[in-house]
Amino acid sequence: MSDERSVADEVADVRMRRPHVLVLGAGASRAACPNGDKNGKILPLMTDFAICTGIEPVLKRWGIDPTMNFEDTYSNLSEAGEHSKLAQLNQLVENYFGELKLPDYPTIYDHIVLSLREHDIIATFNWDPLLLQAYLRNSGRQKLPKLAFLHGNLLVGYCETDRVLGLAGNCCRHCGRPLIRTQLLYPVRHKNYASDPAIASQWALLKYGFKNAFMITIFGYSGPKTDQEAIGAMQAAWGTPDNRNMEQTAFITLQTDDEISQGWDSFIHTHHYEVQSNFYDSWLANHPRRTGEAYISQYIDAQFISNNPIPKSADFPALWAWFEQFRAAEDLANPARDPATKPSRGTRHV
Repeated sequence: MSDERSVADEVADVRMRRPHVLVLGAGASRAACPNGDKNGKILPLMTDFAICTGIEPVLKRWGIDPTMNFEDTYSNLSEAGEHSKLAQLNQLVENYFGELKLPDYPTIYDHIVLSLREHDIIATFNWDPLLLQAYLRNSGRQKLPKLAFLHGNLLVGYCETDRVLGLAGNCCRHCGRPLIRTQLLYPVRHKNYASDPAIASQWALLKYGFKNAFMITIFGYSGPKTDQEAIGAMQAAWGTPDNRNMEQTAFITLQTDDEISQGWDSFIHTHHYEVQSNFYDSWLANHPRRTGEAYISQYIDAQFISNNPIPKSADFPALWAWFEQFRAAEDLANPARDPATKPSRGTRHV
């Protein structure tokens, strides 16, 4: 075996069947649209949520400091039983997120959905519709990964009878009834993910992914203190670091190494992790659709590998043409027929 691995070798190799699981938080949406969405609307983080979404005047009128982390504000109101105020906040937030649109040019979200394969999973905590918009406008160009909306989503609907997920308002292809929009889970301290069938189905997919993953990437999600249930569920599926001595954990974040160690230590085996502040420096961006094969080559076969980075400045026709290099090997392997890549139970997508 040669100790060097060319880009052509990597593109032709499709041996990995275990999923790469990508978990997205608010920082990923901000990174995808750093200057705002198509109409200049800013993607909020929890630290500037009130200012970005326009709820700052409402909070001031209620005597609430608008600079307080929104998770804390919302949780405090919930625990105080302020139901009318919560309903008002919910409507304002839904109105803001419901108007968000991706720019007309390719974004990080477009690059992400094209860079993972059908046995991979993208799980998002975000309510905004941007990931799904990227998925829809790249659909048909490649076989795309599975999506899991862990806190619900403004564009996603669900049929409880047939366990079908799709665009809210569309009809279930099995029973013909309209898909009902998934519940949005706001940042209260106790979310009870199992209480809603649609949300529970999304967590089942994520847990399957974490249990079977060769790599997890955390992008723009800090593991907020009000969501210990989420961290606990991922931890239970992942297992202990001692049982993950060959897997890799990657972070795309502005957090420091100390912050990552404090929040994610139970997901890291010794030195088997990497941290990047920029998506385009990440393993995923430099080995699109072949993260698993590149991982095997470098960490198992001890080969020198070459990057095959996403052409981040390409327009859509050029981007789609560039990704065509992967299709022949993937079609030949046809991993969709491999039952080992599929969860035994889960939500079907329209």
